[in-house]
Amino acid sequence: MSASNLRRAIATATAIVITAAPGMSAAAVYGNGTKAATFDVTMRIVANCAIAANGIDFGQTQGVLASAVTASSNISVTCSNTTPYNIGLNAGTGTGSSGTDRFLSGTGANAGTVRFNLYQAPGASPWGNTQGTDTLGGTGSGVAQNLTVYGEIPAQATPTPDNYKSTITATVYF
Repeated sequence: MSASNLRRAIATATAIVITAAPGMSAAAVYGNGTKAATFDVTMRIVANCAIAANGIDFGQTQGVLASAVTASSNISVTCSNTTPYNIGLNAGTGTGSSGTDRFLSGTGANAGTVRFNLYQAPGASPWGNTQGTDTLGGTGSGVAQNLTVYGEIPAQATPTPDNYKSTITATVYF
């Protein structure tokens, strides 16, 4: 075999190996048409809400309760779009608290209490936990909505100096 024939034979063999090698593709190999398949990607959104609340601090240097003391805070509610909701506030953990009658309790052996009120707006009726009566309603938008809680300690006889506290539970009904 001549050198030029040998080179042609090697080039032809190399081309055959490259064309038939696994993992190799060429447009001419797949020239018989195409087929496609479709598939669904799904998810279901259900009515749902999330709630978060910040505390109210009436101050850490309060003296005689001769006049009303006010403070405010906020509740953040996030409900799925178009979901109706109601926000209720319970009576709290203060001794003697019931319905919308709320009290802060002293610590340890101190049985003193401080009356306070929570409102949806200044001067409004107290904010409670009875749906359709004293809760705050709204409709979800899919993003957080901030609601203000207005607090007031009315003028009253001043109890023993101490730290006074109540824990309120804010509930979203949807």
